[in-house]
Amino acid sequence: MERTTLRFYGDLTDLARGVDRDGTVDVPLGAARSVKDVVESVGVPHTDVGLLVVGGEPVGFDHLVHGGERVAVYPPSRSLEVAGLLRPAEAPRRFVLDVHLGTLARNLRLLGLDSWYRTAADDPLLAAVAVAEDRVLLTRDRGLLMRREVVHGHCVRSQEPFTQTLEVARRYDLVGALRPFTRCLRCNGELVEVDRAAVVREVPPRARDAERFSRCASCEQVFWPGTHHGHLTGLVAALRRSLEDGAADAADGSAR
Repeated sequence: MERTTLRFYGDLTDLARGVDRDGTVDVPLGAARSVKDVVESVGVPHTDVGLLVVGGEPVGFDHLVHGGERVAVYPPSRSLEVAGLLRPAEAPRRFVLDVHLGTLARNLRLLGLDSWYRTAADDPLLAAVAVAEDRVLLTRDRGLLMRREVVHGHCVRSQEPFTQTLEVARRYDLVGALRPFTRCLRCNGELVEVDRAAVVREVPPRARDAERFSRCASCEQVFWPGTHHGHLTGLVAALRRSLEDGAADAADGSAR
């Protein structure tokens, strides 16, 4: 049986099943298949691929492989300044998250990032929202990311919400896009500052002396710095610090 050799680079080796230490794996072919199908057959969704090279030439996902080829598979990267990139270097900074990533969605909203999330949303709806609203689909479900209509997506590697947040922020270079405490944690709407007099009748007595108030432009929920604000502020500070430290390390590495 004819076989095609795939060579994965970067963090794609974390996703690919059966790869050798050098990131290669041989895939048997019963008949000619699209390179998208071959790559996804070892567990790597097309949304996590930035460049495919066959015979020294960039190819698209529909390129047919017949056996005997060597396919180089690269993750999306701003350093890949070549023709044939399969997706724009700049992905949208708007997200849609599956039902298992609720804490990640909350963290992204806390950082001011537009994040669509529902506690009951099936795969077709998630894919439809990603396409219709030009959002990045975040999930740990590789099968969901393999749906052909999904353009922008990322298979979240970590299972820990803080690390997930750092992973997404670094993957999409979000450190400069953070606007903490500007989105509703409940519905994702934008928060607008309001005068105390406008909301004094809507908040409990213990909150009426708060320094500032804001209202969600979508669900009209009123927010103020409560007892949990210190924890949230600490979380934002830790995330920002980790992101900035990572950016500084990357800059130092590229300068060497």
